[in-house]
Amino acid sequence: MLTQDVLDAALERADALKRRDGESLGRLLHPKFCWISHKGDQFDRDAYLRSNLEGQNTWHSQILEQPSITMFDTTAVLTCIVTDDVSTTAGRSRYRMPMTQVWIHESGRWLLAAGHAGPRL
Repeated sequence: MLTQDVLDAALERADALKRRDGESLGRLLHPKFCWISHKGDQFDRDAYLRSNLEGQNTWHSQILEQPSITMFDTTAVLTCIVTDDVSTTAGRSRYRMPMTQVWIHESGRWLLAAGHAGPRL
């Protein structure tokens, strides 16, 4: 099922964050990827990878609750409530917020093209 394939890709992304697996994470991001964080920070693909693999973020888990996926031919929009468990130089935090991800099916696989998280609940 296509919606399950999108959810599987989103869960693979969350797992790659936790494992700091740059190869897997990079493979899931579209070359024109962009992200807006819950603080309003904007990232292109390279900045996002640096921030999550080389930066101060250490992901312990990311849980997607109540995922809903709407399909548009080769594009999917995933919305959910995300629970993040992350450590930074300020300490460890656990928080929930709405998250939207836009996935594009290209070259036989789902690639994350854009996303936004926040505000915190």
